[in-house]
Order: sequence, then C-alpha cells, then structure tokens
Amino acid sequence: MKYTAALIAATACSANAFTTSPSIRHGTALNLKVGETAPDFSLVDQNGKTFTRSKNKKPLVVYFYPADSTPGCTVQAKEFQKEIKNIRKEFKADVVGISGQGAESKQKFAKELGLDFSILADEGDKVRSSFKVPKALFGAFPGRVTYVLDKDGKCTSVYDNLADAASHIGAAKEALAAMTPAKKSLF
Repeated sequence: MKYTAALIAATACSANAFTTSPSIRHGTALNLKVGETAPDFSLVDQNGKTFTRSKNKKPLVVYFYPADSTPGCTVQAKEFQKEIKNIRKEFKADVVGISGQGAESKQKFAKELGLDFSILADEGDKVRSSFKVPKALFGAFPGRVTYVLDKDGKCTSVYDNLADAASHIGAAKEALAAMTPAKKSLF
C-alpha cells in the first residue's frame, strides 16, 4: 500500500506528468475564493516552529503541493527558493508551502534543498480541507494550488496548475505586484 501511494505521489508531482492548462481562478465551489478571508491555521514547520496565519501581518503566498521530495514538488520548492529574497524585499511578503507529510519529512526536504522559507506539516490535511483545495485527476491526487493573501488574510489570487509546478512562482509574483501600490514618479 505504501509503495502504491508513493508511486502515485511521485507521478502526480512530476513536473510534466500530466498536461492540464493553468488557470488563475476567482474560486470555485471547491476552492477559497478571491475576496474571501483565508481560514486561520497553525502548523509546525521544518524547524519545529509554529506558523499561525492570523499572526502574519504581511502579504503571504500559501502554496499547497502534493508531496515532499518528489520531482514536481522539488522543482516548485527550488523555484520559490530562488525568488524568496526578492519576494521579501520587493513585495514585503512571505511564502509558506503546505503538504500532508509530517515534520520529519519537512526537515529532510528543506535540508536537501536549503529552503529559507517555511514548509508546513499538514498531517491529516485539515488545512488543505479548510482551504477547499480541489483534488486533481478525478480525486486521485492532492491538488497543487497557490493562494496569495493580503496582509489581512484576504485572498487576492488563486492559481491552480498540477502539471507546471514552476509556473506558480510567476503567478504568485504577478498577484503580489498587483497588490503593491504604484511607485510615484519624480516627474
């Protein structure tokens, strides 16, 4: 059974395992909608620290991914890692990744990739359920969805694309840029 689950997760997390078209959504019945306040949650990260959504007072990218240490999920985490300093500096925002594996798996995954942002252990998928993250491929796999929240926790963007893990970073940065006030011109 564990072998089958691991095989399914690895296939689902492959960067190009399935061809689906990306979508930026305003929400569906199965998703947190743009304009809604994200559910509050507290989860432990790879360093044993508890992250609580309502205590965060800056814009936040919350990305749900299927599983640690799988091909597509590794690509996604590496791409967020490449941009984390820029996201923090330019948008005054932060990033958290969430999947259903435990803290030990998060520690290993973060160490392998040298992650400087929190990946959170959602054992039992309670937070995934509270965000109403849709499952992929007829319910066979956990979905890959990125939400961008403003400093008050209100959802400003929903991006859903299982197949192209790396595309989530660009979608998140576009949503953060749309929230950032335009800089005043000197002229």
